[in-house]
Amino acid sequence: MRDSQLTRTALALAVCGVLLTGAPALADDDGREEHEAHEAHEEEHAEHAEPDKQIWDHELNRWLTPEELGHLEIYFTEEEAAKVMFPDSDAIDKSTLTLTPEQKTHIEQLIGWKFPEHEFNVYIGKTNGNIDGYAMVQNTIGKHRPITYMVGVDADGECMNFEVLVYREARGNEIATKRFNYQYQGKTIADPVRINRDIINITGATMSVRSASAGVKRVMVLVNELYLKPLGRGATIVAGGKEKSFLESFLGL
Repeated sequence: MRDSQLTRTALALAVCGVLLTGAPALADDDGREEHEAHEAHEEEHAEHAEPDKQIWDHELNRWLTPEELGHLEIYFTEEEAAKVMFPDSDAIDKSTLTLTPEQKTHIEQLIGWKFPEHEFNVYIGKTNGNIDGYAMVQNTIGKHRPITYMVGVDADGECMNFEVLVYREARGNEIATKRFNYQYQGKTIADPVRINRDIINITGATMSVRSASAGVKRVMVLVNELYLKPLGRGATIVAGGKEKSFLESFLGL
């Protein structure tokens, strides 16, 4: 009788583990599957991102401990990160970018995946009234919990910096180091910004790297479409007489 109860308990825990773990690992092959899996990963893990939730780690093959779930590393406030983005600007203005439903749909079509946000904090560096660049705060799910970071893009649409503000995973904080994030500097919307293409992965932090890379690309597209194009400075990626989607550019098609 006791063995039967233990078996039922183990089975119930296994089922709970399946329900709580969220999305499957991303496919290694190039293609839409990775973006769809990334989207599912963000949506399914978002509701389990609080430290009081139980989360099963497939790699570790165990439940994450309360210490791991409550892990928190704070590197910058938004204002501090903005000063890092624009060290030579004589003014930094803060605003909120609010996407209309049409703009949000347009950006999602360009980048190839959907996102829940419709507002972003934006910092604009200026010198003598001229715009030096734009920096946006991003929150994307790493392996289990959100990563907060800032992406800076200059007035020509080129990524100039990437800084992690808050890291909440127990492993993988190497993405907050210059040794890693310098890889994003100089990237444009024409670059893949993709693991094993032009971004070197970090062992044990693949989801964090993929999320950060997706966020960098999203910022570059947002800046290009909503800030640079209205000024007549935005880029258009053309292939076969039509504008490439983000997915096509991301895959190098």
